[in-house]
Amino acid sequence: MRLLLLVVVSVLFAATSVADIKRTASGKPDLSGNYDGGSLTPQDRPPFFGEQRWMTPEQAASVATIEGPIDDGRSNDPNREAPKKGGDGNNAAGAGNVGGYNAVWVDPGKGVLPIDGRYATSIVYDPPNGRKPPMTAKARGAMVKNAASFIHNNDGTASWLDYDGPGPFDGPETLAIAERCLLGFTPGAPMLPSLYNNHKRIVQGEDHIRILIEMVHDARIVRVNAEHAPDGVRRWLGDSVGHWEGDTLVVDTKNFRERTSLGGADENLHVVERFTLKEDGNILYDFTVNDPTAWEASWSGQYMLKATDEPVYEYACHEGNYAMANILRGARRLEREYVSGGGGN
Repeated sequence: MRLLLLVVVSVLFAATSVADIKRTASGKPDLSGNYDGGSLTPQDRPPFFGEQRWMTPEQAASVATIEGPIDDGRSNDPNREAPKKGGDGNNAAGAGNVGGYNAVWVDPGKGVLPIDGRYATSIVYDPPNGRKPPMTAKARGAMVKNAASFIHNNDGTASWLDYDGPGPFDGPETLAIAERCLLGFTPGAPMLPSLYNNHKRIVQGEDHIRILIEMVHDARIVRVNAEHAPDGVRRWLGDSVGHWEGDTLVVDTKNFRERTSLGGADENLHVVERFTLKEDGNILYDFTVNDPTAWEASWSGQYMLKATDEPVYEYACHEGNYAMANILRGARRLEREYVSGGGGN
């Protein structure tokens, strides 16, 4: 009787567990919905934590990232004066002396979600120190080249003419791919929290799953139980193929183009993601990155995607890409002024 009672209780418990998450008509976990991927958990672990993956309750209570920013500075005076002519001298993020975003436009997240009741010290958990492995020389060079239009002595003049070689604004191809609105600086795979636009919209079918990323409205199409495209077929977001392992969706993505939205990664990037729906409607998101020409070893991370009723915001990037022509037109004007003023070679 005891054994029979144990079996009955186990069956009832299993049935209850199955019913605790949304499911499709075929019984698969239903991932469809809106999710907020913003998180104040640092991507790389602060060195003072060492190999400590989880914070103690005392540390969690004292770390500001758990509660979010104390003062996010979101209030802007609608009656403020026009910006100072020539810029305010704030060259933040290579803004050309005119200043960058203020806190009104920034939304990295309002806190962190615990994973099984514990707060992580970083998103990256492998290597054990919670920090991405060292990058190769090739990858470091690619990052510098990609960011040249942001960091190349952008002081509001054409000072790049003082240096030999191509300039950061010579043509569309020299600009960073995020500036060209080809990809956002929030990677598609893996999906990492960013400065803003962290929402995702998942629409799930039996054979295809779409993940709409708010940043640059990138739409990833995951083909379920399919084969990867031939190696010669390369895509900006890679080629994503998924399969189910129990109640976890595993997505394998490769066949990227040479330039990706994951800083330093190249066409050899290979990402494996795992989406596990929790009873509270949130998704445990786990990923592993492997790119031997970018990092000396693979690395893995994990954080929670929070279910939300807030929809993905329409992201227009450069509407009609007018900014591209204006960037290049402005650069030519600065070059003429710089040369006529005695600057440049």
